[in-house]
Amino acid sequence: MTTFAAMVAMTMSTDRPLARLLQLASPALPVGAYSYSQGLEAAIDAGIVRDPASAERWIGDVLAHSLASMEAPVFLRLCTAWIAGDVVTAERWNALFLASRETAELRAETVQMGYSLAKLLPRLGAGEVPLEEPSFPAAFAYAVAAWRIAPHDALVAYLWSWCENQVLAAVKALPLGQTDGQRMLVSLGDRLDDLARRAAQLEDDALGNFVPRLALLSARHETQYSRLFRS
Repeated sequence: MTTFAAMVAMTMSTDRPLARLLQLASPALPVGAYSYSQGLEAAIDAGIVRDPASAERWIGDVLAHSLASMEAPVFLRLCTAWIAGDVVTAERWNALFLASRETAELRAETVQMGYSLAKLLPRLGAGEVPLEEPSFPAAFAYAVAAWRIAPHDALVAYLWSWCENQVLAAVKALPLGQTDGQRMLVSLGDRLDDLARRAAQLEDDALGNFVPRLALLSARHETQYSRLFRS
């Protein structure tokens, strides 16, 4: 018979990865995510995003056609490489992801956030990311491996963190209320588990990142006159 003490020990050992995952996905993580909109601000400036419905549509489209087909599957491959201790493979996927960034702003964003997380992780006992220029998904995946978090759960949390940051950017840049933002998060959050499962099924030659409007608007944002965000 399982004793109460054993049950408590089992709960603690199960909850620790969850607590670490919540920490990684938290907006309190000091990586500067709040300062980026990933092209959303440019879409607002162009009048493409103007209300809750268009904001949710924009965020959902970027999630489905960019993150789910490129960033998410690369993230899972990085998790696999770090778990196996395969630095060479991790370095290859990190380089591919950096090359997939469509604009200077988007590349600078993931490099800055990756750098910040990589500097933080040794102070949290997770070790040093052995990459010269880690992207944010590479550093995040390294922490996932170090803390023995399930890759699927980590990807759902990673996507949730991205959605949350996008919604917060929309709330700041548009006349949207907190309730509108929470409604968007409920709708977007319902899609994440399925997107993560589909990302896990993609073969290497199926990876792609085709969002031309995002690329154009991100490029325009580099010279946009009035800006709240760095991307």
